[in-house]
Amino acid sequence: MAKTTKSAKTDRQAVIEQMRKKQKSVDRRRNYAIVGVCVVIAVGILAAAIVPIVKDKLDARKYSSKALADIGAPASACQDITTKKADGNQNHVPVNTPVDYKDAPPAFGAHWNEAGVAPAPFAKKFYTAAERPALEALVHNLEHGYTILWYDSTIAGDKTSMDEIQAIADKFSGSSDNMRDKFIAAPWESTDENGAKFPDGQHVAFTHWSAGGTGETDPTKQVGAFQYCSAPSGAALEDFMKKYPYFDSPEPGAM
Repeated sequence: MAKTTKSAKTDRQAVIEQMRKKQKSVDRRRNYAIVGVCVVIAVGILAAAIVPIVKDKLDARKYSSKALADIGAPASACQDITTKKADGNQNHVPVNTPVDYKDAPPAFGAHWNEAGVAPAPFAKKFYTAAERPALEALVHNLEHGYTILWYDSTIAGDKTSMDEIQAIADKFSGSSDNMRDKFIAAPWESTDENGAKFPDGQHVAFTHWSAGGTGETDPTKQVGAFQYCSAPSGAALEDFMKKYPYFDSPEPGAM
């Protein structure tokens, strides 16, 4: 009887030991599974952060070899250029004073003048809605001979169009202070409108503050030039900037 009890105890110990081994094996597999899931999640998070960056760089490279005129829609996507008598030359108002511009977008008018605020810096060629300077600052850039490409919310919501505008802006970027690169791409927001809107079906606009001709010094000859497009067009922009170069402006020598 004693031997039977001892044998039974030994058998139970063997079973318990076997169960412990199985549990350890289960725990080990569970731990491996948890680690595996964590690795997959970490890789996913890393990929989510890196893939857009890599894609943006590849998109930029796609346009780097293209001439300005080959980016975006053909020039036929744009309406004819129109002009309007300009005012506001040297009309500086205090920073944070709002100006009621009658055109969407403006090509001239009163504007802010403060170092570091207005005009916007020469080196920055492309703005999103989150970083765009105030209209009153950008109008000062226009007075200095800049051409501004404005894009509306329809364009802002279309990645292909935004890639094209970024590529257009990149054609004017660099470390030099070449005055011919007086260009800015900036969003036109619904809060900017004050009742004025882009024409129906038009989502991009070019504006320039013309002196009324190269070397013209009579402020009464100044005009604002406008061109509206249904889509970004490097070809139309190139033609527009040839017609209205930086030196055809009230203050072409200022940055």
